[in-house]
Amino acid sequence: MKIAVLFSDKEFYKKLFAIAIPIMLQNLINSFVNVVDTVMIGRLGTVEIAAVGLGNNVFFFYMIILFGICSGGAVFIAQFWGKRDIGGIRKTVGLCMALNLFIGGIFTLGAALVPDRIMGLYSDDPAVIRTGAVYLRHLAPSFLPFAIAQVLVLSLRSVEEVKAPMVTTVAALSINVALNWLWIFGIGPFPAMGVAGAALATTAARFTETLLLFVIICRGKFPILGPLREMCAFSRTFISRFALIVSPILANEFIWSLGVSMQNVIFARTHTDAIAAFNITGTVSQLTWVLFIGLGNGVGVLIGKTIGEGDHDTARGYALRILFFAPLVAVGAAALLIPISWLIPLIFKVNETVLHTAALMMMILAAAYPFRAFNMSMVIGICRAGGDTVFCAFYDVAFMWAIALPAAAAASFIFHAPFPLIYLLVLSEEFFKLIAGIWRFRSGKWLHDVTKGL
Repeated sequence: MKIAVLFSDKEFYKKLFAIAIPIMLQNLINSFVNVVDTVMIGRLGTVEIAAVGLGNNVFFFYMIILFGICSGGAVFIAQFWGKRDIGGIRKTVGLCMALNLFIGGIFTLGAALVPDRIMGLYSDDPAVIRTGAVYLRHLAPSFLPFAIAQVLVLSLRSVEEVKAPMVTTVAALSINVALNWLWIFGIGPFPAMGVAGAALATTAARFTETLLLFVIICRGKFPILGPLREMCAFSRTFISRFALIVSPILANEFIWSLGVSMQNVIFARTHTDAIAAFNITGTVSQLTWVLFIGLGNGVGVLIGKTIGEGDHDTARGYALRILFFAPLVAVGAAALLIPISWLIPLIFKVNETVLHTAALMMMILAAAYPFRAFNMSMVIGICRAGGDTVFCAFYDVAFMWAIALPAAAAASFIFHAPFPLIYLLVLSEEFFKLIAGIWRFRSGKWLHDVTKGL
């Protein structure tokens, strides 16, 4: 596609950025707070930053499952929104809420009752396991409010309401930063609680976010919530169709998050310095990756809505534009990672090996950014919005498990390769996904109206 043609549809970009920019800002604030959290914990030492990183990986695994449910629900909500079917939107929200709360209860019990066993799955360092168990146990009460908030946030985005989630995120994360400062180090009358203080601050922020979302939705009379009878109006046909779309997404997110967990296991069992560098790289890179989260979610809403309206040609045009536009943006975002890497020694209190490794990892990640931007656009913005969830599941995990993870594990455990080379092998899946994504898009088989007949 020529550059002039790529930018010719001004209405598309106007709609895209109206949705994407608030999502970008929300995720940027969230990522910034994650950086602040990591910096604060990093001041406590290498064991603490490794333990909290692995503890947050458990929460990440939980978040991914919830996202799978809500992401599947968002496919329906966006297409129902195109049809202006409010009843369809509300029963989708109700079903997502019930599923999220069930999963949330399981994770809450696990984190509260057996955190040491969970941490033992990730690390064999007794100090890391002990510190991580303290963090997880204090984090456990945050799981249920987060489950509710995930449904509300993704549902609001799917009906093109993106400002409310941004406002609640700013408020909640501001509280998180303030309480981190008070409770991690002990300021004034507050005792220094270390990693336990960080977990309690996160829990307070999650409760705040959920409460604010309910207040804003009720006062704004947004269409995602209604009487209980509407929220629970599930017919067998609807549940079957929902399961057909959501099951591959859940399998996708579950297997993908297991893969991310395996990445952490590989680095954690390679060396504590390796997992510390890996966590620093991931945390810092979030500051630029928010651009593509916003673009992917934004175009997904537009594509889903136009499919619901029956305008399939416009949906295909939107998809083509984002596949060219996102990698172009990625080149600029990747360039920002290099100067950001220079700031790592000024921010993190870790040893020289960790600092050097993290800087090299950032450069490798920068080279992979255009590939990752294309692949995220395909997964979140195109395949899922188009209801093509079976292919999406294969596309998102096959190359990770068949190529990247075995190669990285062999490099670490058999050949004892340098940490940056292991990281390069972890990212190798992105090239193979790019080829598969181009083929699927050109086939046209990604577009489906999942709400037809409901």
